[in-house]
Amino acid sequence: MISAFSFILITIVWIVAGTTKLKLHPFLVLLTGCFFLAFSLKLPFEFIPQIFAKGFGKTFESIGLLVLYGTIIGVVVLEKTSATHSIANALIKLLYKLPLPFAVSCIGYVVSIPVFCDSAFVILSSLNKSLAEKTNSSKIALTIALSTGLFAPHVLVPPTPGPLAAAANLEMNNLFLLICVGGTLAFILILVGAFYAHSITKKKKVLTSNSAVKKKDDINKIDALPPLGTSLAPIILPIILMALGTLLKVLLDPIPNNIFVDLIQLITTPSNALLIGVLFSFALLKYSSFKLKESIDLGIKSAAPILIITGMGGILGEVIQQIPIATYLENTLVNNQLGIVIPFLIAAVLKTAQGSSTVAIITTSSIVFPLLAVLGMDSELGKVWVIMALGVGSMTVSHANDSYFWIVSQIGGLEIKTAYRHHTWATFLQGATGFIIVWIGYNIWKII
Repeated sequence: MISAFSFILITIVWIVAGTTKLKLHPFLVLLTGCFFLAFSLKLPFEFIPQIFAKGFGKTFESIGLLVLYGTIIGVVVLEKTSATHSIANALIKLLYKLPLPFAVSCIGYVVSIPVFCDSAFVILSSLNKSLAEKTNSSKIALTIALSTGLFAPHVLVPPTPGPLAAAANLEMNNLFLLICVGGTLAFILILVGAFYAHSITKKKKVLTSNSAVKKKDDINKIDALPPLGTSLAPIILPIILMALGTLLKVLLDPIPNNIFVDLIQLITTPSNALLIGVLFSFALLKYSSFKLKESIDLGIKSAAPILIITGMGGILGEVIQQIPIATYLENTLVNNQLGIVIPFLIAAVLKTAQGSSTVAIITTSSIVFPLLAVLGMDSELGKVWVIMALGVGSMTVSHANDSYFWIVSQIGGLEIKTAYRHHTWATFLQGATGFIIVWIGYNIWKII
């Protein structure tokens, strides 16, 4: 098992060096890294193509349509019609008292609770770009503010799938308590991301929101922009539908399926909700010279590189999942009296190794469930501390084998080196800070 971890480390070093130092295309670097790891782990040659296809296919299945629809909405329609500038004007006026990184992080916090962070980043990225342009802010800073603002609620606050599944695995009944504690911790951690993002802006003069509103720019004159309501519809409608879908999963669960229920479930799935956003975005085309066919063609061309690179990251994660990491960690840590450290360590290792925060949360909760009584955390509040620990562990860290890393870097327009330097580091800071808070809270709770 130690040699397997060494091979994973070598692969990650190659991905970092290949994309940053050698300036090779991420597709080539990821492909060679996947083959090296597969051969090093001595996977049967005849199964390697199946493993690659499975990893690539799973990624497309989970985010393929989200990226495609989101690209058509954001990169093509909203940007080409200047709708993002219309929305940016309104947000700048509304949030003028907050530094922009904090405002963006707060927007991410609210949106990410009902909506997957991948989907939300795709939806909001074009708006983020417009805010950066209009306020002369660092695009990198706002991208990190958005990515970290979306990430913390994703791993800590139900009804997102990770913490919700962890509560089920640990047989926890008090979801309200989990939402309160998780929501509070997630808000603290988005501020960590916002402070880090704000520190990036200090290297560049940033206009205040008030001065940005007063900025003279013929392209962005109010009378030349699409109406705010029409501009917001492609963004707000998918978010509302996805949030509604999350709520209705709880409310409609006891209700037998009928045509109405099936229809609601159909249109509130993330991909179909975004498709409805695409349809509404076409109403904006009358404010530009772009035609419908041109918009769809450009959207597909823009989405293709993102999907391919993200799919390669899915292959890397699938290869790593051939290693029985969870079993190894369970056998290694089962006799250690490390308390709250155990769920954090297992989740952090699983997240860093295989990439998916949700998988890390679900797997870790299954591993630690038999240990709850031994660790003295079998009460409802004890289970909350466990879920918080594995939640912050699953943030540590987001890198090449995480689809979210590639969504942030590719759609956010970051170079790979920049994504490692800022997004990966920011997720580490969030995870480490989160663990310190959980560790202090857990020890105070034990004393009381």
